[in-house]
Amino acid sequence: MSVFDGLKFRRASSPIHRLDPRAKFFYVIILFVIAVMFYQLLPLIILFLIQIPFVLLAGVQREWIRSMKGASFLATMIFVFNFGFNYLYTEYPRFPPSASLIEYSLAMTFRFIVLVESFSMFFLTTSPDLLGLALEQSHVPYEFCFAFTTAVRFVPVLAEEAQTIMDAQKSRGLELEKGNFLKRIRNYIPILIPLIVSAIRRSLELAEAMESRAWGASENRTNLYVLKLRKDDVALVAIAIGMLALAVYVWLYIKIPLLTTLIPR
Repeated sequence: MSVFDGLKFRRASSPIHRLDPRAKFFYVIILFVIAVMFYQLLPLIILFLIQIPFVLLAGVQREWIRSMKGASFLATMIFVFNFGFNYLYTEYPRFPPSASLIEYSLAMTFRFIVLVESFSMFFLTTSPDLLGLALEQSHVPYEFCFAFTTAVRFVPVLAEEAQTIMDAQKSRGLELEKGNFLKRIRNYIPILIPLIVSAIRRSLELAEAMESRAWGASENRTNLYVLKLRKDDVALVAIAIGMLALAVYVWLYIKIPLLTTLIPR
């Protein structure tokens, strides 16, 4: 459940927190596009390292590390599936597998890690209120803004509650890690039922609170704050555009070597 810690906003006073959500989201989307463009390991490692100064500036290292640890299981699965299927399809029964196959599997794993890292940094440093306001000022219908921000708020809360239920059931003798695959799935039924009931109860409470505040009664909504792009936001957008232009140039005209050819034997 620690991967969901990367979706929970941490209030702090840092240059990254003060950036406009639209600029940060544009930067994250550019990182997403660049990560999808490359299948080599070297540029993906560079993308991963580029974001570390932003994490240090924001002061969310602990939560960021926890989200990386939480994503490690999925990252391992991505490596195993990429390595296994490509080995069976291209190299079996040759053994040991080639270094290029291992590097390709690591690259696909790093692509996932870069995406988790960038979106984790975005949600850790962006308030759901400001995110909803940014969507609303971008002319997204308010109903979609409200649904999205509500989901962003409730995903970490439900993950926290699921962990609490798991700890409570373990204290009562429930063993989640023992048995075969089907038995483990059955063991999670005492976790899912209370979690679903709690989620339904929360949704009903939210619906009653919205009705009591006459949600949707007025179509012309006003906001206390108005987001405006500042020099730092423009600089971040310019950096993102520069990174995209450089990535496109490298992708078109430069042949990226494999790390295995750069490391001496």
